[in-house]
Amino acid sequence: MKETDKIYIAGHRGMVGSAILRRLQAEGFTNFVLADSRALDLRNQLEVTEFFRREKPVHVFLAAAKVGGILANNTYRAEFLYDNLMIEANVIDAAYRHGVEKLMFLGSSCIYPKMAPQPLKEEALLTGLLEPTNEPYAIAKIAGIKLCDAYRAQYGCNFVSVMPTNLYGPNDNYHPENSHVLPALLRKFHEAKIENQAFVTLWGTGTPRREFLHVDDLADACFYLMQHYNEPGFVNIGTGEDLPILELAQLVQRIVGYAGEIRHDLSKPDGTPRKLMDVSKLHGLGWKAKIDLKAGIQALFQEVKDKL
Repeated sequence: MKETDKIYIAGHRGMVGSAILRRLQAEGFTNFVLADSRALDLRNQLEVTEFFRREKPVHVFLAAAKVGGILANNTYRAEFLYDNLMIEANVIDAAYRHGVEKLMFLGSSCIYPKMAPQPLKEEALLTGLLEPTNEPYAIAKIAGIKLCDAYRAQYGCNFVSVMPTNLYGPNDNYHPENSHVLPALLRKFHEAKIENQAFVTLWGTGTPRREFLHVDDLADACFYLMQHYNEPGFVNIGTGEDLPILELAQLVQRIVGYAGEIRHDLSKPDGTPRKLMDVSKLHGLGWKAKIDLKAGIQALFQEVKDKL
């Protein structure tokens, strides 16, 4: 990647896309073509085709997606499948037809089978049934990986895929119904502290284990792999460490300074029992995560607490 190359970041206003933009700007890249959903509907093939014909980007980071937590995934199943299929299909095909030099597709750790052996190795893809609550999103992301590989095999495109673990950081979604677990916990405990609530309710048993990666670490990994990875298949991006949701909640509770009780709503689903990434392939390529979870959450809370 040359600093003068035109770079298109699909989803540049989201948590992942904005982190990639910050990382590239820090490296001196300045030639960006950016369009939010109001200017460009990535679900619309004609709009996407015209955009690529007009702008002709050299490199593409495909970070745009319809995303949400367990409730949103399970409620809006058709939207999560259709929207994500259309976004990735339109962008990947347009990138091929308009001569993009390299494209990076960002997926999600939910692509793995629900009961896949832990830690999750890249080879475990499509070896078992998916977690039902986020199956539509997972199927769409699996299709994106296979689409990149198919365009590489048939047309020789240098399209690569990376699969981040659970993310947190600036520009996350803190909506009470549609957010992921860590931002949801930050908001819950912060509101409970301000309103002097006696307890905070945690969905499920709190026993499922999750891995969390700061989005700035993800952006650094994407920048590194865009320069050093040119193979079919995909690369897990994570820390290689996880913890139970209850321990995460207790950590957030301490950081926020909430003194009340944690109660469990056992009528709500736990989701996948464990999702720990095997990051040996990533380490072998020469990259490791740097941001400690506690320090990352503390910095994030100081940044967003006045907005929650």
